[in-house]
Amino acid sequence: MAWTGRQLRSTIDKQGTLTLSLNPIEITEPGDDEVVVRIEATPVNPSDIGMLLGPADLATIDAIDAADGPRLTVSVPSARMAAVAGRIGQPLAVGNEGAGTVIAAGKNVSALQGKRVGMVGGAMYADYRKIAAKDVIPLPDGVSAAAGASMFINPLTALGFVETARREGHKAIIHTAAASNLGQMLQRICLADGIPLINIVRSEEQAALLRYIGASHVLNSKDEAFHEQLTEAIAETGATIAFDAIGGGTLGSDILNAMERAAARTSTTYNQYGSNVFKQVYVYGRLDLSPSVLDRSTLGFGWSVSGWLLFNKLATFEPEVVQGLRQRVVRELTTTFASHYTRTVGLAEILRPDVLRAIERKATGEKFLIDPSQG
Repeated sequence: MAWTGRQLRSTIDKQGTLTLSLNPIEITEPGDDEVVVRIEATPVNPSDIGMLLGPADLATIDAIDAADGPRLTVSVPSARMAAVAGRIGQPLAVGNEGAGTVIAAGKNVSALQGKRVGMVGGAMYADYRKIAAKDVIPLPDGVSAAAGASMFINPLTALGFVETARREGHKAIIHTAAASNLGQMLQRICLADGIPLINIVRSEEQAALLRYIGASHVLNSKDEAFHEQLTEAIAETGATIAFDAIGGGTLGSDILNAMERAAARTSTTYNQYGSNVFKQVYVYGRLDLSPSVLDRSTLGFGWSVSGWLLFNKLATFEPEVVQGLRQRVVRELTTTFASHYTRTVGLAEILRPDVLRAIERKATGEKFLIDPSQG
């Protein structure tokens, strides 16, 4: 038996035109250790937007009603083409994770037949997905596909932050863009695990949201006294590690310098190379695509700025640790790791310019869910 459906793909050509299209696909019978899942819900994460749009300029968006179906085209500025050289001419399937019902299962995993599962592995913006059984997790009874659609990327990232901090000997954490779904999960984890967390946001509405779920340290980066407040919070908590979703601009530098100022308060002797306290900033997002600016004039030398990517980091953890993190997500799926969506759209709606612009904004508190059954 075979199943026919649609799959959303993103292609950039040599001329710098990015095309989004819904393509027909045929899914064949699963192998012995595979399942076929009818996708019922798949979220739009920042990482998905990166694959969907790359560095395209949405001011150039154009809707095309072609004979083989509607599509959108967007121009990629020439200065940004080098960043996508590896994907030129390749129609890339989009969507990191999702959830749905197993409609066919291989002989070694027949127990999954009819189960509702969460899954991770790409190509989720589609009607159907054939996938290795090891990449799916059965959802608890009564849990909807919408509730299970985001059970991998954000939950495991938040847990990965905490595991990284523990392994590196840090006792408190700083997080930017902290009112996001991911940020709220991290705050709940830190409350449950007794880890001090400094949340950095960009509005009082975002600050209020985090305080409502129990956050003790919430700073608005737009406040005039932000740098002083950040230094005080670091001195109080002892935070020496930060996870930065912004990427561009000076915020990472501001955090490192505040850590150094806090460390200097307890120093009894002068050292021209700065304090002996090691300070770490991990950049895991790119909400700001501008260059990262680092002011080293008062920073000393005990610091590092590095990238942090979920799947790379999980590969460094022992298998039993990763399994434990996954089990925690399942146990706390509707509490600690609950995701909230502000809008649900069909697959075809992604090809509407107004919907695509709303998705690209990546506004805090605004999260999209795709339900292919809606069109």
